[in-house]
Amino acid sequence: MNRRSVRLIAVLGAAGALTLGSLAPGWAADRHRAPARHVLLVSVDGLHQSDLAWYVARHPQSALARLVGGGVEYTAARTTTPSDSFPGMVAQVTGGGPGTTGVYYDDSYDAALLPAGTTACAGVRPGAEVDLTEDLDRDPAALDAGQGLAGLPGSILSMTGRPGSLLDATKLPVDPRTCRPVQPHSYLRVNTVFEVARDAGLRTAWSDKHAAYEILDGPSGDGIQDLFAPEINSVATDYPGGKDWTKNNQATEEYDHYKVQAVLNEIDGYDHARAHRVGTPAVFGLNLQSVSTAQKLPASNGLTGGYTADRTPGPLVAKNLDFVDGEIGALTAELRRLHLDGSTTVILSAKHGQSPTDPAALTRIDDAPLLAGLNAAWKQLHPQAGDLVAHSVDDDAMLLWLNDRSAAATAFARNYLLAQSGSGTDIAGRPKAFSRSGLAEVYAGRAAAEYFGARPGDSRVPDLYGVTRPGVVYTGGTSKIAEHGGASADDLDVPLVVAGAGTPSGVRSAAPVQTKQIAPTILSLLGLDPRDLEAVRAEHTRVLPVR
Repeated sequence: MNRRSVRLIAVLGAAGALTLGSLAPGWAADRHRAPARHVLLVSVDGLHQSDLAWYVARHPQSALARLVGGGVEYTAARTTTPSDSFPGMVAQVTGGGPGTTGVYYDDSYDAALLPAGTTACAGVRPGAEVDLTEDLDRDPAALDAGQGLAGLPGSILSMTGRPGSLLDATKLPVDPRTCRPVQPHSYLRVNTVFEVARDAGLRTAWSDKHAAYEILDGPSGDGIQDLFAPEINSVATDYPGGKDWTKNNQATEEYDHYKVQAVLNEIDGYDHARAHRVGTPAVFGLNLQSVSTAQKLPASNGLTGGYTADRTPGPLVAKNLDFVDGEIGALTAELRRLHLDGSTTVILSAKHGQSPTDPAALTRIDDAPLLAGLNAAWKQLHPQAGDLVAHSVDDDAMLLWLNDRSAAATAFARNYLLAQSGSGTDIAGRPKAFSRSGLAEVYAGRAAAEYFGARPGDSRVPDLYGVTRPGVVYTGGTSKIAEHGGASADDLDVPLVVAGAGTPSGVRSAAPVQTKQIAPTILSLLGLDPRDLEAVRAEHTRVLPVR
């Protein structure tokens, strides 16, 4: 533990306080006495708390073990429901869940917006898909999203730090009030830690997997000064098959390494491209993807993906945890080399977990016949009606937005789905029976809004949210053995470690916490007021208790 941390703990201990987790009503920001000057956030898609504990126990000298031992580990942390990348990441930097932020998934629906491409708005019926995936890129097949860099992928660090300029405006939903496309950052209903930091004159940076992550800029559009967002679903040009970077785990590792190099450049005081010296950011970090692909792929690079029968990481996941350990080790080593470790807090977490970790529990269900049947049953009762389902997202949860949002329609959809049975496939591709459409519970209409803490009738809240039975994954094929988005423990139980400046060493806390608490904690560590976050005020999100 560094001397600064010791002094901080002594002062707080003398005051009898829990420190950051016990903000008094009169708490005020004080940058001069801030516990940290920099906060580095690392979010590892798919990583479970159990994965971290398993790895650290077997590798006590690893970078991950040193990180856990050098701070506070929250062993009962949970991410958002739905446990998807966009609501999960948005929560970490706003302090709010989907009901407050308005962000439910990377591909969702808004009943108040107009469809993409609308140019004459008068008389157009509202209701539009809100797609925040690679589909928005100027060129979804290009790693640089269509910027036109020569020499890809080796030149990818030269990608712009303002990837919003690479979005195709004709693919964005349209605001009926202005008849103009809605940029991702404008879609977010609340501000972000990046905006609060910038308002305080601090530098900000981030790295993620789509250009649409410019949503993290916040409503101002200016929160992140340097956003490096190479397209993960582009064609991995150096790998066979013409597939994207997620279809080969070695390719995903290469992709992740580009983002780590960008952050190393930022630690060194440059922009992500190492083209301009700008100073080490106060708030920065990255998302890593390769654990997630190791969990989803049945096999890659000669190794079996997923988990073994006792829920421990299989060969591919174990190998990839080694990779993540090495990348985090490179980041923390660079902080030490530049003597920034004493003034930097590192936060490790995940946007989401992955389900199932028990291979025997896997039940793949093709959702297309279920939704087609629902639409057909609705039209049989309402011959003049169109499809009931306006938009659906089904990974290991079921989110439906309906064209008819009435209580009768949402109840009809719920009852229909709970009455369906059929046959899916198990992990070996053999037939496996299912009932109730694979659902354990269905929240419909007002109940769905209440589940998410949203106002009933809100234009963005799903009309139906189906919680699947453990192990259910909606897919028509057999190339996937896990997914996320649902509400199972495998989806929600993620690691959360806060280590470095402003923290004690070797503390484990089993108190329930949520990843949305990361946002106010970042501001508190930097001496800024967490209440400057609109979601924190709306949801009364507390700073993590750093003891």
